[in-house]
Amino acid sequence: MKFTALTAALHPRQILRALDAIDRAETSYTLDRPAALRRVIWVLACVSVSLLVLHYAKFSQNLQLLLGWLDAGYWPRLQASGWLELCGYLWWTLCHLLTFIVLPWLVIRYGFKQSMLDFGWRWNQVGEHWRGYLLLLSPILVFVVLVSFGEDFVNHYPFYRNAGRSWLDFLLWELLYMSQFVFLEFFFRGFMVNALRPAIGANAIWVMCVPYMMIHLPKLALEATGAILFGLFLGILALQSRSIWGGVLVHAGVALSMDIAALLRKQELPGSFFPF
Repeated sequence: MKFTALTAALHPRQILRALDAIDRAETSYTLDRPAALRRVIWVLACVSVSLLVLHYAKFSQNLQLLLGWLDAGYWPRLQASGWLELCGYLWWTLCHLLTFIVLPWLVIRYGFKQSMLDFGWRWNQVGEHWRGYLLLLSPILVFVVLVSFGEDFVNHYPFYRNAGRSWLDFLLWELLYMSQFVFLEFFFRGFMVNALRPAIGANAIWVMCVPYMMIHLPKLALEATGAILFGLFLGILALQSRSIWGGVLVHAGVALSMDIAALLRKQELPGSFFPF
């Protein structure tokens, strides 16, 4: 019986029914045609600018240029300190904060005259949809265990190469890494779907899936392909629960498990708090 229920839940017809329910809800198609057109322009212009700025600004070379402009001695001192790589990831995280949080906030605050809290920041009904989030997370965790035995996986994760140097390194890295997932979930499953829903209903989810898949294009083909379905399911759950936090927990759970699995395989779990 449980297997039958699981199969029924995964049937494509259920996805269409969920999208139809979102379409029929009172919060869909609430704007007239001129207002809907302006809303789409606002959102897609913000998304385009945000992704463009992020793509070119996130690299640590830009941090080097900035530090060189401020003081030519900053960069060599960072290199000598042993914290240069982590500072590069701090820059990477701040770029996500600017493009995925600050720029959408400006649009929400001054373009829509609304509050950020109305775009998924509250917990709302996440607890009522825990089965859906668990259904997303479980097979991915199994996949993580399977691929963790490969050398490519071990050599690729964690992104921060000194994550196993000390608990301080590990915790600071994970703080930056997890923050990035909060920013990402807000941008795609908070800002995009909630801002577009009054204009185009459930189609907001499909529109969101396109740029979400495209940011995965530098990665492996399987991961980029899976991002389409992953984005679709997270988009549906975000609108059903009216919250981004379920998606944040799924993303954080996957990322943290991958880092820990890689460190365990390399036998590099931190032994002390400080790296000296």
